Amino acid sequence: MRYLIDTHVALWVLKGEPISDEANAVINDLGVEIFVSIVSAWEVAIKVTLGKLKYDGGVKAFLDDIKLNDFRMLGVEETYIEQLERLEYHHRDPFDRLLVATAVAEGMTFISADENIPKYNVAHLW
Repeated sequence: MRYLIDTHVALWVLKGEPISDEANAVINDLGVEIFVSIVSAWEVAIKVTLGKLKYDGGVKAFLDDIKLNDFRMLGVEETYIEQLERLEYHHRDPFDRLLVATAVAEGMTFISADENIPKYNVAHLW
């Protein structure tokens, strides 16, 4: 199976912070593929710049840590933007909306603790 993890989940995993037992089991399962979107790196870069997030080494370190943890990186494809246009408007966070659209377009399960995610028609776990 293939899973896309939300930005906050990636940050929690990389910083060694606790996540749900179900998410932890999936992320540590060697038989699945875990993806992080470049959208998450964009979000990290913006939040570091604004002082809303502290990540030692900034976005470069975040990207390096993604690779060190054997997570696969996804870019942004036209189909994700097309899916975004069809996505219900349950909340305003543009990063989360594009991540949900990505998961839907790729047929992935989205791992997120965000309470808004179950409102979307996307496979989800937390």
